[in-house]
Amino acid sequence: MRIHSNRTAPTSRSLTVRLGGLLAATLLTASCSTLPGAESARPPTAEKWLARARHEFQSADVDNARDAVAKALAIVPSDTEARLLAGRIALARLDYAEALRLLKGVSGSEAAGLRGRALWYKGDLDAAADELEAMLDDPDVVDDWAKSIAKLARRGAGRAPFTLSGALLAAIEMPHVNPAAPFFVVPVEIDGESALAMVSTGTGEVVLDSSTRKEPSWISLRFDRKLEINDVPALTQDLSGISKQMGAPIKALLGVNLLRHLNATIDYGGRQFVVRSFSPPAPPDATRVDVAFIKGGGMVLRSSLGPDKSVQGPLLVDTSMTFPIALDKEGWKKAGFEVDALKPVPEDPEQRLKQGVVPMLRLGALEIPKVPGVYGAPLNAVEKQLQLDLDGVIGAGLLAYFRITFGDGGRLMWLEDDTAVNKLLRGSEPAPADEGQAPAAPPDHPGPAGEAGSPAPKAQPPAAPPPPAAAPRRTPDR
Repeated sequence: MRIHSNRTAPTSRSLTVRLGGLLAATLLTASCSTLPGAESARPPTAEKWLARARHEFQSADVDNARDAVAKALAIVPSDTEARLLAGRIALARLDYAEALRLLKGVSGSEAAGLRGRALWYKGDLDAAADELEAMLDDPDVVDDWAKSIAKLARRGAGRAPFTLSGALLAAIEMPHVNPAAPFFVVPVEIDGESALAMVSTGTGEVVLDSSTRKEPSWISLRFDRKLEINDVPALTQDLSGISKQMGAPIKALLGVNLLRHLNATIDYGGRQFVVRSFSPPAPPDATRVDVAFIKGGGMVLRSSLGPDKSVQGPLLVDTSMTFPIALDKEGWKKAGFEVDALKPVPEDPEQRLKQGVVPMLRLGALEIPKVPGVYGAPLNAVEKQLQLDLDGVIGAGLLAYFRITFGDGGRLMWLEDDTAVNKLLRGSEPAPADEGQAPAAPPDHPGPAGEAGSPAPKAQPPAAPPPPAAAPRRTPDR
């Protein structure tokens, strides 16, 4: 299989601004009241378990982090820091009831913010508004997502968010609006008006173009005139820049909160977007990839990049980015490269990016060889917002080669690479490029969802085609 990349080089805003309003501001360390079991009195064994849980959560190993923090809590059940960490882990696993149980009685703005997110995603609007407003009363906290969501929650009295009606299933044709890059575009009706939307897993909520809505609002969406989803919360943002870049009038971004409720399937190669009112069974020829949602909205998976399968790290998934993969220094080291040995990207006007080829990327049971990638994208800001030690970001330039289905309420993805799809993709490829030619890098994009005044993207010169890549290999499913 040959992995295509986008034809434009990024600017410094490419990654820092794509996370959506859920991730727009890091919750600052809050002045929490100390409960019994403070750190000064924490036994050494509990401290070791808590340190292990912190490390594992930093690398998005949420299952092992959950087990480790549970060991700490068994020793110091009232420890504030341990309960806050356990609450963050439960929220990443979309276990809202567990997050609320763990954080019950914990004071401070950080605990209030975590409870507010859990209550929001759970659909308890009034309680979510109470907690988010309590968090925003802390002068050290800046969170534009929370401001907008608190207002929406107050206006949502009596609503049942994400109520599905109509057909059990709808399949919509996905137009390929830009032949130079794989943008995931979907036709949709917004409050009865036809529009084009882009699937954006780097965004937490639905985002509407500010030319159509001035304030966050509750909307209805209908797909193929068959399946409707009502009481959908939507933030606003100027999307004119991305519309100009794509050459299509994009009026909305479809974030992961919506995709989870729609049990969506994205099939770029087959030009099909499927939404359902039920959780689908596992596809017959698919590999399972578990994902976590940091702060409830940052979609992260774990993968290995080099010869050692046991050396894994976290990768953010952002379908609004058209490159295959972008790695930081540690990510390239895991892939077997020192960044000084990577070659510059000639098409980068800022001379900031370098290029290379990841020898093997593993997603579930799939082994994908020779994936073109870049170094130099500003991942530090993304890591700070997520409070994670990311290895990099996976974009649509890679995901376009698979049929992706959300399962178990969004807690996992099924990836299909059946022979028919691969044959179709290989048949449409250009002639192979030389091994040394540049992979493409991310385009510029507007700012975090719901964040006003974000810069518009700029057009960039085309990048050279990527190096050849073989078809993915399957290893036995875990």
